[in-house]
Amino acid sequence: MTDVSPARPRLIIPKLGGLYAALHESAETILRVAAGLLLVTHGYGKIMNPFGAVGMVESLGFYPGVFWSPLLAATEFFGGILVAIGLFTRPAAFASMIVLAVTVYFHWFVKAEGLMGAEKSVLWTLIFLFFAVRGSNSHSVDAKLGRQF
Repeated sequence: MTDVSPARPRLIIPKLGGLYAALHESAETILRVAAGLLLVTHGYGKIMNPFGAVGMVESLGFYPGVFWSPLLAATEFFGGILVAIGLFTRPAAFASMIVLAVTVYFHWFVKAEGLMGAEKSVLWTLIFLFFAVRGSNSHSVDAKLGRQF
């Protein structure tokens, strides 16, 4: 049988290999938890006033705003919680990625700020894309349940 795993490049400082291997999952977990909690923090105000963004979402073409505004609030707040704890990680991260991709459009095109205005949104979109594709690791509720999407 042929091994199809990609060859790992040799390390310039081989003694660091053990450290990198030991921190691999922990670093990924820290990124997932931080991204989820920051999204919760961002969505907290929206969940307290779920219809507060009606005008903003309608200005982006999302009608009716009374549907999209609470959905935005729930995605940011509850999706952030799910990503942080690693439960239903892929669908929660995918929904969050879509929300953040819309913010890229908003900053880049609607507000005409270009990349400089959208760069944080681009970064956040890519972080949630990573978790939508990768899922969670052994430090997650998904792992404890033994199931993932």
